[in-house]
Amino acid sequence: MSLHQISRIDNDKSMRNLVLLSVVSLLFYSVNAYAAKGNAKPNVILVLVDDMGWMDLSCQGSDFYRTPHVDRLAKEGIRFTNGYAACAVCSPTRAAVQTGRYPHRLGVTDWIRSLFQRGGLGTPEKNPTEYVGAKNRKLLCPPNPYWMESSEITLAENLHNNGYKTAYIGKWHLGDEAWYPEKQGYHENFGGCDYGQPPSFFDPYNNPKHRHPTIRAGIHKLPGRKQGEYLTHREADEAVKLIRQWKDQPFFIQVSHYAVHTPIQAIQEVADKYKFKEGMSETNRKYAAMVESIDDCMRDMLAELKKHGLDENTMIIFTSDNGGLDRNGSPTENAPLRSGKGYCYEGGIRVPFLVRWPAKIPTNKTSDFPVSSIDLFPTIMEATGTGLPKDRPIDGLSLHTHLTNGGKKSPDRKTLVWHFPHYRHAPGPYSIIRKGNYKLIKFWEGIYELYDLKNDLGEAKNLAESKPGLVKKLESELITRLKADGAKLPRKNPEFKN
Repeated sequence: MSLHQISRIDNDKSMRNLVLLSVVSLLFYSVNAYAAKGNAKPNVILVLVDDMGWMDLSCQGSDFYRTPHVDRLAKEGIRFTNGYAACAVCSPTRAAVQTGRYPHRLGVTDWIRSLFQRGGLGTPEKNPTEYVGAKNRKLLCPPNPYWMESSEITLAENLHNNGYKTAYIGKWHLGDEAWYPEKQGYHENFGGCDYGQPPSFFDPYNNPKHRHPTIRAGIHKLPGRKQGEYLTHREADEAVKLIRQWKDQPFFIQVSHYAVHTPIQAIQEVADKYKFKEGMSETNRKYAAMVESIDDCMRDMLAELKKHGLDENTMIIFTSDNGGLDRNGSPTENAPLRSGKGYCYEGGIRVPFLVRWPAKIPTNKTSDFPVSSIDLFPTIMEATGTGLPKDRPIDGLSLHTHLTNGGKKSPDRKTLVWHFPHYRHAPGPYSIIRKGNYKLIKFWEGIYELYDLKNDLGEAKNLAESKPGLVKKLESELITRLKADGAKLPRKNPEFKN
């Protein structure tokens, strides 16, 4: 064999070794890249709609509203048929979402009055503590605070410990400026302030003739930019920009739409697409257009996640802060549920509750396990591998295992409770306990209502008189829980006069 032939063989061997080494390196890199991606911290987007009723989505059974993109969450994830808000009004639920704690434990049990709703009071040094009442009412009630205390640990503050970028978009309604989202751990805030509703849903989102400067100024950190732009679409744009900006790091974004709260304002061309049905008005059509704007936001966020390869490993949670505002079918209709926002009946507290996470949650599943706003905090923490605060009780349960097994195995919880120690509707302050399929409503003026939700979803048949033993047992469990949590209970009014 010649030296030339020997040299060629050696060169061929070297080339083969080099190619083999390259292939092995490529495979090693690919496997590790895949493993790294599979083990990457998930992103989380929490969508909290304002006043959306249980029946306000197509996937919930509506034949009027059009929500194909929100419906995807149910089709590609799990839908809870017994989803609940922690309160029948907004601020208490919002506080529960942020902390995983019952509103009665936080002391935020009614909606928080904004600066412009307090006359000339301004921001006091401390939250009020004295009970309030009137001579024509049997009970004295605990005062509602003007903010959620800064000592509470929010979603953002806890996720910050695990390296997450966090943003809040939309309605906050948990206190004055010193308690806005950016003061409660959020890196970015677009729109979160003391507003309970926007002055206008159209850019520049203000009311220039209002007596109060905060209403004349418009929404905090959402200044006008394009005359006539719709607020929900602006919220969607801010969310999309953040997804694009944070695509290479784990993030948590809470999109808290100001819609579908009053004022009922919509893009007229969208409202015109909805045909009148018997008993419906222009208000119903505008409300439907507001619902559709929320679906538009979901469409845009899903598309942006897909564009950057984030779709599979992003958990999206969709729910509402309380039931729909139902004034005899205006602006929405909660039937078959009874009543609506502010009331103790299912129409006031039962809400849509959807979760999608393609990498972990099986598709097209439903669960009848009762879940609540308080469960969001611990669920998000377990999903992201973030530890829970150890210095305080967390009332919610993590739904992580329940989600990933497609709802097959339910968490170990027997009861949910609600506490609204204020006068809003007759017959006054109330507390609720749901245990199994039974729901007891205790009105603190001495009235009891008991319903079997499995056989009477519309709460038409009060079983309190026929099941006094069950009423007594559930009431005892309810009061024991409220007292153990430090809830402020209504008191007899010594100055009450009939």
